[in-house]
Amino acid sequence: MMKNWLMAVALGLTQLLAVVPSFAAGDDVQQITTVLKKQFDKPGAALTVAPISIEGDNAVAGWSQNGRGGRAFLQRDKNQWFIAVCGGSGLTQADVLQTIGMKPDAATRLAKAVVAAEAKMGAKKSKLFDGFEGMIKIDPATGHDGHGAHGAHGQHTGHGEPAAK
Repeated sequence: MMKNWLMAVALGLTQLLAVVPSFAAGDDVQQITTVLKKQFDKPGAALTVAPISIEGDNAVAGWSQNGRGGRAFLQRDKNQWFIAVCGGSGLTQADVLQTIGMKPDAATRLAKAVVAAEAKMGAKKSKLFDGFEGMIKIDPATGHDGHGAHGAHGQHTGHGEPAAK
């Protein structure tokens, strides 16, 4: 009888632990969305954030605002997400993710996750995200690019029409 009770408790704990990561992932998605919206949402120009792909303490989020779009590379430090880089198509490539600090295996997994998540949204959305030309490093302390521009998304010239491929 004791053995059956222990089995039931073990099964219950296993099921609980299987659910916990999904709550954590949901919290991460919410935190990432909040970080991006806090930085770039403007009256009359709401920022849409999706999809978000997470690999460990790194993430790539697609965003769009007023017909423009791009991607943000975020990192987690002490359970807080911050924007490290804003960019376009480069943030779908493992080699680029490695140059901004990811280990090769993790960069490959994240790049594949980004491409797969965006594929579900359609080619038009991916092309919108690719429209952000170049890459801008964001200072985690200020949330600005290296030139002190507030709201780097609005300041970057890559916000015109999506780049031709």
